[in-house]
Amino acid sequence: MWALRPGPGFGYRAGVDIVKPLVTKHVEHVREHHGDRVVDPFEWLRDKDDPEVIAHLEAENAYAEAMTSHLEPLRGRIFDEIKSRTQETDLSVPAAYRGWWYYSRTFDGKQYAAQCRVRMVAGRGRPQLEPGVTPEGEQVLLDVNVEAQGHEFFSLGAFEVSSDGRRIAYAVDVEGDERFALRVKDIATGSVIDEAVSEIGYGAVWSLDGQHLFYTKIDEKWRPHQVWRHEVGTSAQDDALVFEERDERFWMGIGASRDDAWVIIQVGSKLTSEVLLLDAAAPLGDPRVVAPRRDGVEYDVEPAGDRLLIVHNANHPDFELAQAPLDATGHQQWSSLAETAAGERLLGVEAFASHAVVSLRRDGLTALRVMPRDRSLPSGFGPAHDLSFGEPLYCVGTGNNPEYETSALQVVFESMVTPRTISDYDFATGELTVLKAQPVLGGYDPADYVQRREWATASDGTLVPISLVHRRDVEPDGTAPGLIYGYGAYEICIDPYFSVARLSLLDRGFVYAIAHVRGGGEMGRQWYDLGKMEHKWNTFTDFVACADHLVSSGWVAPDRLVAEGASAGGLLIGAVVNLAPSRFRAIHAAVPFVDALTTILDPSLPLTVPEWEEWGDPLHHEEVYKYMLGYTPYENIVAVDYPAILATTSLNDTRVYFVEPAKWVARLRETVTNDPAGRPILFRIEMVAGHGGQSGRYDAWKQYAWELAFLMDQVGVS
Repeated sequence: MWALRPGPGFGYRAGVDIVKPLVTKHVEHVREHHGDRVVDPFEWLRDKDDPEVIAHLEAENAYAEAMTSHLEPLRGRIFDEIKSRTQETDLSVPAAYRGWWYYSRTFDGKQYAAQCRVRMVAGRGRPQLEPGVTPEGEQVLLDVNVEAQGHEFFSLGAFEVSSDGRRIAYAVDVEGDERFALRVKDIATGSVIDEAVSEIGYGAVWSLDGQHLFYTKIDEKWRPHQVWRHEVGTSAQDDALVFEERDERFWMGIGASRDDAWVIIQVGSKLTSEVLLLDAAAPLGDPRVVAPRRDGVEYDVEPAGDRLLIVHNANHPDFELAQAPLDATGHQQWSSLAETAAGERLLGVEAFASHAVVSLRRDGLTALRVMPRDRSLPSGFGPAHDLSFGEPLYCVGTGNNPEYETSALQVVFESMVTPRTISDYDFATGELTVLKAQPVLGGYDPADYVQRREWATASDGTLVPISLVHRRDVEPDGTAPGLIYGYGAYEICIDPYFSVARLSLLDRGFVYAIAHVRGGGEMGRQWYDLGKMEHKWNTFTDFVACADHLVSSGWVAPDRLVAEGASAGGLLIGAVVNLAPSRFRAIHAAVPFVDALTTILDPSLPLTVPEWEEWGDPLHHEEVYKYMLGYTPYENIVAVDYPAILATTSLNDTRVYFVEPAKWVARLRETVTNDPAGRPILFRIEMVAGHGGQSGRYDAWKQYAWELAFLMDQVGVS
């Protein structure tokens, strides 16, 4: 085991303690597939139960701290800026549900929120609650600060109130491994009356009578594969198996319909899905399949009172809206309700007593379409209309809308310059009424900032959208520092959003850009298809094209561009620094999927088998093996100067194991030709956390400040 060793000639900055780069020992491990023999000297780092591995990780943290000790004042300033701009004592917009107004509250100096409610008063609308003022009759349902006491990490995986309003079911994770313990609390007494069930997945659903809970169990590969029913107050040994999914490609989730009439079991792989419904009023019954799975067909089901609304791709790659009888058992009973228009991608539908609301994408942006119920028409719905917004870039969606019988829809809007704004959309009048805009303290003025859409030209001629924001006084004169962020996988979209923390970059003259590369879903299903499997290289070349565009258009100086990505976005960042190491001054790869081939070759690991429909199956197909071998970051490091690199992760991450960045950093250090004094390669690991990093908001701000300070320092910004 190697520790930090003082020595001459490796000072990072003047006045900083001099340390040598950490060296990682070699232990031969052979991986052999399709006639290809690979010796991996760092695979020994996989075993987190090995004291030598833990010692190595702690030494990495010590090295990272030593190499960045001069940045402590900057980190403190960034943290203070985030804190000073945040209204620490605040509350959410109350949402109506079965006679109560539900909301959350945050408090100055406390890491987590409290979940609360007050009774609805007949004849009065939504209460005007004030931050820091306890409303009369408030019930604190769950103070997460109390629950988190004594734990370095705390995550709430479920929080569900029974339909009679008497009990809450909530699930907690104190390790970061996304296995939750289920608890039931009696609201009137505040007592926990049931904690018999442990190690469940995300989510829990009440039966209509409030006596039973449905939850998912996770197998040894962290795959939710079973739905169980638990009777409150009984032993977990008496729980009943409701449904089991044996196909390892498929995961599952559970939910409830908005009218509480149905328990919804959603089963899906990357390409195929199936939905089952269980009558919530008959919890001892069996679930019914709405339509048996068909390879390549994805569908979602939304119970809508007297019918089912279904978003599916059976006939169109960008999906369409159909409806079916409430008791449907096959796709033959689906009838088209709204086909997809050219350039649109339907995402989902939400049903209310008087309207349905469709979420979609158009022109690379999100949109909402409102469809009034009209039972006099054969379709049951009147003409649809879209909500409109007056900004060139934005992200819009529905907010907290638990009530089926409602006259208004909660809408959430934000952009790269407009803080998160929650409004009520009146179904009858079509008017939007702002309920709350995210407060940004310290005199924030949106007019000081400009957002714009840029287009980069990819190597195959495809135009790739970029969302860009900067201070109004920044000009495209080729001198500004810039940060470009990317993801590009799973059809996940990184939409234009507002960030208080980002202001610390913008106010120091940074240009901030999001590269909407293929592999995401910003431009529809084809955009996703052309960035996965045998087309994965498009994701990486798109990102390099976006980086080149920022420089060639003058928005960013050629030697002052940094890049950031997380998880599958960390794979992207790792691949592009191999592809274009001279383009970036520094990069931050968070929980990065950088040893993708090793992982996807091992079906015993979490995520691997389901992921074969995203990346391909290199275990059984030699051509997939060779293709992945050509881009996986760990396998393709070259002996040239690289950017300064910061890799961050968490010990208990079950989605991307910590060993991937640990191995990647070790190989980078012994391969690339960087001067470690000026362009260090650092690895920082949270020893008690999961895929999302620190759980408390102050801890998360400190973590973000640490990362930003590293990137700022590399481009000479303080």
